[in-house]
Amino acid sequence: MGADKITPKKHLGQHFLKDRNIAAAIVGALRADGCDTVIEIGPGTGVLTRFLAERNFPALKVVEIDHEAVAYLMTNVPGAYEIIEGDFLALDLREMGERVAVIGNFPYNISSQLFFRILDERDRVGEVVCMVQKEVADRICSGPGSRVYGILSVLLAAWYDIEYLYTVNEGVFSPPPKVRSAVIRLQRNDRKRLECDERLFVTIVKRCFNQRRKMIRNPLRMMISADAGEMPYLTMRAEQLSVEQFAELTRWVAGNMINAGESAPGGQNE
Repeated sequence: MGADKITPKKHLGQHFLKDRNIAAAIVGALRADGCDTVIEIGPGTGVLTRFLAERNFPALKVVEIDHEAVAYLMTNVPGAYEIIEGDFLALDLREMGERVAVIGNFPYNISSQLFFRILDERDRVGEVVCMVQKEVADRICSGPGSRVYGILSVLLAAWYDIEYLYTVNEGVFSPPPKVRSAVIRLQRNDRKRLECDERLFVTIVKRCFNQRRKMIRNPLRMMISADAGEMPYLTMRAEQLSVEQFAELTRWVAGNMINAGESAPGGQNE
């Protein structure tokens, strides 16, 4: 295998974008206002990297876990950027910049994990422009009442303004995936904190969606005191509640808990 080729690796979820027009559009969607560092996740063959390098950001860093792709970038993709060989999920973003923007063609197999990591760093990550599986994009961009509204829909909407930019067909990748993709943009909103216990908020959102077909009182039954009164949201389902309503529910649960220390995390499977 020469330095001018990369073998796509299924276990890394690699589908290399080969359409330069789409690559230019993705990079063009990144504003990076107020950001001192732009981080590209999984540059692969560098199709986005080439356009990013032309933007003259204060700092551009690309994070690539595939050693073969790192060697390819070093040989074939010139530009003023730093290559970090490693796993973005394991990086300490405090070492990357005070305010960062994230961009990339996210691997399908870890896209949800990447969004949860971004949520952990929401006060550092000011913007995200990414391509993900269309199903994931639809879920993230959905609102209350949608059948695909889920955990990431609520948690991301709490901290980011979210835009669905456009759909991307399978043929622009090598190898082509079996599903369509979509490009979305997340811009950090002005919210400094939720008006509730934020850890408990996350727990409640996860518990409710992990039993999304049941009324909210069911997944929260073991948390709420037997002598707690009624509140309207208990007879609703998770997909009906907005961020603000989940915050209101969290405040109510906090005042009616069996054990005030209860805040075990739920699953991340939505």
